[in-house]
Amino acid sequence: MAADAELLIDRRRLRRRLSLWRVLGVGGLIVAVGALGYRVRTGADGAFAVQPQIARISVSGFIAGSEATAKLMKRVGDSAAVKGVIVSINSPGGTTTGSEEIFRNLRALAAKKPIVAFVDGTAASGAYITAIAADHIVARETSLVGSIGVLFQYPDFSGLLDKVGVKVESVKSSPLKAEPSGFTPTSPEARAALASVVGDTYAWFKGLVAERRGMDPAQLGTVSDGRVFSGRQSVPLKLVDELGGERQAVAWLESARGVQANLPIKDWKPASESRFSLWSAAGIGADLMGLDGLAARLRSVGAEAQAARGGMLALWRPEP
Repeated sequence: MAADAELLIDRRRLRRRLSLWRVLGVGGLIVAVGALGYRVRTGADGAFAVQPQIARISVSGFIAGSEATAKLMKRVGDSAAVKGVIVSINSPGGTTTGSEEIFRNLRALAAKKPIVAFVDGTAASGAYITAIAADHIVARETSLVGSIGVLFQYPDFSGLLDKVGVKVESVKSSPLKAEPSGFTPTSPEARAALASVVGDTYAWFKGLVAERRGMDPAQLGTVSDGRVFSGRQSVPLKLVDELGGERQAVAWLESARGVQANLPIKDWKPASESRFSLWSAAGIGADLMGLDGLAARLRSVGAEAQAARGGMLALWRPEP
């Protein structure tokens, strides 16, 4: 009986030990999965990056303000492993405030790391503001660059409302409050006030270009009428510095900024932000049907609708 009791006690002790190791094992697995998820979420090697590398930050689609992008810039700037940064751009622009934000964040990053911009398609309007934040701009020969200008658009439903017999009344503290409304024709005073804001923002945009690209008034006047230029046209106009691909961008980092040769290029991405909407759902549906172009356009329209409500745009968008 004594032997049976001792055997029972030993079994209980063994079970406790096994339970403890199971708990520790599950806890370790959770920590490992969490660390892996963080690395995937932050892009490249994230905060754990130890291998010397060149960070690639991609700017594509509609540009709007993003706290996640601001945090990404800070992570890249704080990483000792990152020796240089390539900003890969393919965007028609976005809101003026979003473009200003990304410009300020890139200039703060440039104080810590050498930055080169690579125009891999389009760098128009707000996306060109992004490009000039870099220390050097490389563009493909057939890329689209420029569209220096500001746009404020709003609908005018007053004619339609008159036809259907609907009138919208409003009580305002002053004549220019909530103008333009879209429900009544825009008054000359309201139009002049909006033109003043657009003109001031346009002057800010041109001032950035003149400062960052070293243009005199005559050179600035040639490129700031809102049109886009090809990469080939952009070099003599001083909009970009060099024609080529990403290899030329890396070569500039190595030759002009002393970045070690043959470093790997790692993609750094912002933490995911939940922006699920009807547009994103439609984009997913288009993806499932293999309509990649339509999916990208649906997501772009959704981003514009979300980010540009009542705001000014630095955006290149040809009329249909």
